[in-house]
Amino acid sequence: MRLLLALSALLLPLFAQAWGNHTPMCYRAFERMPEVAGAAPVKAEPLADFLHDQEAAIARTLDAQEAWARQHLQHHAPRPEALRFVPDARRSDAERRAAFIAALRLAPSSRLALYLQPDPREAAPARPSLEAAVVTVVRPAAGSTQRFVALQPGEAVAPLAVLASACDEPDYGHDLNLFDDNPGHPDYGFGKQPFGNPAVAIGSQAPFHMGFFHQGAIFNALAPNFARTFTEMRVQQYGGLAVLAWQTGHAYWGWRFAGMALHHVEDLTQPYHASAAPGATLARMMWVNLKAQLGAPADRQGLVVLQGNRHFVLEQFQTRWIIDAARQRRDGPLELALRDAARDGRYPPWSPAYVREVVAAEAFAAGPATDAAVVVGAPAKFVSDPNLDFAANEARFGPELARDLQGQREALLGQVAELLGHFGAHSRNSLRGLLSQAGGTMPH
Repeated sequence: MRLLLALSALLLPLFAQAWGNHTPMCYRAFERMPEVAGAAPVKAEPLADFLHDQEAAIARTLDAQEAWARQHLQHHAPRPEALRFVPDARRSDAERRAAFIAALRLAPSSRLALYLQPDPREAAPARPSLEAAVVTVVRPAAGSTQRFVALQPGEAVAPLAVLASACDEPDYGHDLNLFDDNPGHPDYGFGKQPFGNPAVAIGSQAPFHMGFFHQGAIFNALAPNFARTFTEMRVQQYGGLAVLAWQTGHAYWGWRFAGMALHHVEDLTQPYHASAAPGATLARMMWVNLKAQLGAPADRQGLVVLQGNRHFVLEQFQTRWIIDAARQRRDGPLELALRDAARDGRYPPWSPAYVREVVAAEAFAAGPATDAAVVVGAPAKFVSDPNLDFAANEARFGPELARDLQGQREALLGQVAELLGHFGAHSRNSLRGLLSQAGGTMPH
C-alpha cells in the first residue's frame, strides 16, 4: 500500500506554467482571425462597473456554473454555500469585488487591474510601463518577458490586445495557495493539494493548470490524486462570464474573461501538463518507486529532475524563439504554425468535453515524441543528467542553453511547431465556441 500511495508523489510538478508567456503567441494565433481582427474597439472598464451593473445576472451565472460542475465534473470540489455570490445593492464596490472573487474561489490577492501587455512585435508604446506588482502577485522571474502598460477607464482598445493580454493572466496568482494545506489558505473547500508540494506557492497552482485525464485505469487506481484537477472548472467559469459580458454590453470584460478561459485550454496543449511523465512508462515509474521504498531513492529523484528539466528547456526554447522573432518582426515555423487556421477544421466543434477529450488527449499522445525531441534537440547535460537541476540554476545555465541550442535545435523546433499548431487551433476553436454561445455575432 505504501508503494501505491507513493506513486502519487513520484512526479511532483516543478513548474505550474506551461508555455511561459502566452500573450505573444496569442497575438500571432488571433491576429488574422476575422472574429477578432475585425471586431470594433471596446472601452476599458473597471471590474467594479461590470459587477455593479450585472450583479444579479452574475449571481445567476455563477450558481448555474456550480450546479453544472457538481453534475458533470467527477472530481469537483463543491463550493461552500457561504461563498455563494448573493446580490446586495447596499455593499461597497470593494465588498462586491471581494465577494465575486470568493465565489469564483480565486486567490483573494488577485489583481484584475486595467492593463495591457503590448505585442512585442510592435514598437514600444509611448505610455510609461506599469509596475508588475500592479498586475500580478507573482514576482517576475529572471528573464521574464512580460511588460505591462496601464489602461484608463473608457479608453478605446483593440479586442486583440485585450484577449491576448488576458491569455496570460491566470498565471498572475489567481490560483495560489487555495488548498487546505497551503499557507494562509482561504476556506474554499478544495481540500488538500492533490499533487505537488503544498508549501511551495507557485506549485500550488498546478492542479488548476494541468489535466492528467488519459493516464489509464492502472495509473488512476495507483495514483487517484492525479485525477483531481480543476482546469475544466476554470474554463467554464471564465468562459461563462465572457458570454454574459458580451451579451450585456460589457465587451471589454467579454474579451478579458475569454482570454482567461483560453489560458487554461492552452496550458493543456503542453504535453508536460497533460501527462504525469511523458518520458517514462508506467512500469518505469513503478520500478523507481519500489526502489525508493526499499531505500534507494536516487532513481526516483533523478526521474523527477529529468522531467522538470525537459519541461523547462522546452518552455525556454519556445519563449526565446517567439520573443526574438517578434522583436525582429520575423516569421518562422512557430509563427506560421500559430496562425495556421487550416488546422482548425480538423477538430470537432467546441463543447464542454473539448478540453478533456480533444485538447488533453492530443497533448497526452504527443508526450513521448515531445520528450524525445527535447532529448535530441538540447545539450545532454540539461536533459539527460539527473544530477543537474536546471530550474534551480537557471541564472547560471540559461545563457549556455541559449547558445548551445543554436546548433542542435532543428529536431526540437519541428516538434514545438507542431505543438504550437495545436495551441493556435484550439485557442481559435474555443473562442468560436464562446462567441457562438454569446449569440453568434461579433460583440461590440
